[in-house]
Amino acid sequence: MDLNRLLRVSRGDAPADLLVANASIVNVFTREIVESSVAIVDGHIAGIGQYEAEQSVDLDGRYLAPGFIDPHLHIESSMASVSEFARGVLPSGTTTVVADPHEIANVLGTAGIEYMLQSSENQPMNVCFTLSSCVPATDMETSGARITADDMVQFLPHERILAVAEMMNFPGVIFGDPDILKKISYAKKYRKPVDGHSPGLGDKQLQAYIGAGISSDHECTALEEAREKLHAGMHVMIREGTGAKNLAGLLPLVNERNCRRLMWCTDDRHPHDLIRHGHIDSIVRDAIQGGLDPLIAIQMATLNPAEYFRIADVGAIAPGRRADMVVFSDLTSVQIDEVYSFGRVVARKGKLLPEIEKPSSIPVPRSMKVDISALDFSVPVQDGRLRVIQLVPQQIVTRQLLIEPTVAEGFTVSDTARDILKMAVVERHAGSGNIGVGFVNGFGLKHGALASSVAHDSHNIIVVGTNDADMKAAVVAVVEMGGGLAAVSETTLRALLPLPIAGLMTDMPLARIRDELDRLMIASTEMGVMIDDPFMALSFLALPVIPELKLTDEGLVDVGRFEIVSLFE
Repeated sequence: MDLNRLLRVSRGDAPADLLVANASIVNVFTREIVESSVAIVDGHIAGIGQYEAEQSVDLDGRYLAPGFIDPHLHIESSMASVSEFARGVLPSGTTTVVADPHEIANVLGTAGIEYMLQSSENQPMNVCFTLSSCVPATDMETSGARITADDMVQFLPHERILAVAEMMNFPGVIFGDPDILKKISYAKKYRKPVDGHSPGLGDKQLQAYIGAGISSDHECTALEEAREKLHAGMHVMIREGTGAKNLAGLLPLVNERNCRRLMWCTDDRHPHDLIRHGHIDSIVRDAIQGGLDPLIAIQMATLNPAEYFRIADVGAIAPGRRADMVVFSDLTSVQIDEVYSFGRVVARKGKLLPEIEKPSSIPVPRSMKVDISALDFSVPVQDGRLRVIQLVPQQIVTRQLLIEPTVAEGFTVSDTARDILKMAVVERHAGSGNIGVGFVNGFGLKHGALASSVAHDSHNIIVVGTNDADMKAAVVAVVEMGGGLAAVSETTLRALLPLPIAGLMTDMPLARIRDELDRLMIASTEMGVMIDDPFMALSFLALPVIPELKLTDEGLVDVGRFEIVSLFE
C-alpha cells in the first residue's frame, strides 16, 4: 500500500480507484447499519463517505459487511490444495483463514509447514497460519516427523504465523512438561497467542491450563463447559464442522455481554459440506435463524477473530483496512451476492470469477515408504478373548468389545456374519515395516476392503477388509497413488481418490473431489457398508488420544490406560 496515496484519497485530494456507493454498511465496531459509500485505493479502504473515484458501483442499498474470517481450521481436511480450497470457499464470503497445518506437519514436519506457507502466497484470499504444537500427538505411533520447541521458533517471526496452534497436550501443559512450556514461552516472546484444545477440561486443571498462557478453545461441546472457560478468561470458538457440530448446543451461550469473546470456526469441513452448505457464512446464517442478532453473528465472524489474532488490517470496513468485503441483500439470510478481496470483485453469485488467476503449484516431498512385498496382515490364533474396536455412530470415540475370535486354519479372521472385520495400520513414513493389526465392529462390509492414507494424526495407511488379499490390494493402490483413498473388491479396484500431496490433498477442484468421494461411497455401499461416511470413520480409528480403543502401526491402544495392549485378553 502506498500510504501517501491513501492519505491523499482519504483527504479528498485525489480520486479513489473505486467507490462502492449507496451501501448499507455493517459497522462491526458499533453493531449499526450505516448508509454510506466506501472509497478504495490500492486494495485498501481510504474512507467512508462521498468521494470522487475513477470507477464506481452502486449497491442500491444492499448490505456491505467485512469479509468473513475462519479462526481455526485444517485445510487438509477438505482434501484440496491451498489454491483449490481458496477457490472453493472464497465465493462463500471467507476472505481470511487462520489454518493449523497440523496434518501435513505430522507427515512432513517443518517441510510441511514451509509447503503450506509457500503454496498460500499470491492467493485471492488472505491465508494465515497457526504453528502446529503437537507433532506427534503421542509416542504410541510412528509419525513422519517430530517438531520440538526449537524447531518451531524459526517460524514465529513470520508475519502470517499468527499464533501457536491448538495445544492438544493439555496434561503436558498442566504438569509442566519442559518442551511444552518452552513452546509457550517462545510464543510469549513473540507476543503471539497460544490456542487451546482441552475438551471437557474444568476446575483447577482448567485454571492451570489458562494460567500457563492458553488463550482460546474450540473443543467445547457443553454449555457449562464453554461458560466456565469464558468466565476464566478464554476466547471460545464455536465449532460447526463436518464431524463435530457444536453450534446448536452452544448458541444459547451468546449474549450482548459476552459476544466479543466468541468466534465461529469450522475446524474440519469436507468437500460435500463446503459445496452444499458453504463455510463461515453458513454458521452465520444458522446462528441468525437460531435467534441471534444478525449484527452479533457478523461481528463474531469478522472483528472478533481479527482482534484476537491482532490482524490489524482485516475484520472491519474502516479506513486503512483491506477492502475485503461481502455484499448481500437480506440481513436475515446473508446469502452472499458478491465478494471483494483486496478491493476487487473475485466472486459473484457463488462462483469465482473466471479471470481470477490460480498461482503455480508448489512441489511437495513424497512420503510413501512401504515395501508392498512385505505386507502381512495374518493374526495367528491365541488363547483368550479378542479385543475389538466398536464404532459409535456419528462419533469419533469408540468402545471395546471382548468376543470369542473366529478361527480358520489356525488364524483369527474376519467374520462378516458378526460384522467383525480385520483392520490394519501400515507405517508409511520411515519404511520401518511396522504393521498394527486389529479388528473392528460397525462397518457392515460384506466383501472387499477400504484403505486410506488419511488417518489422524500421524496419517499412516489404514485399511479395513473382509480378507487379507483385498486388504493388501487396497493398500497397494494407496501406495501406488502416492496416497489417497481406495475401495477394492475381489482384488479389483472399484473406486479411488488420489491424494498425492502428502497423502492428504490433491490439486483437483473441490467439486471433482466431491464427485470422486461420491463414487467411493457408492462402491462402499455396494460392498455392504452401513455407515454414512466410512472413510471419515476409518480415518479416526488410528487417533490414540480419543477413547476408548484405537489402532496404530505399533499396535492396539487402550486410550484410558494410555498404553499398547495385546489383541487378546
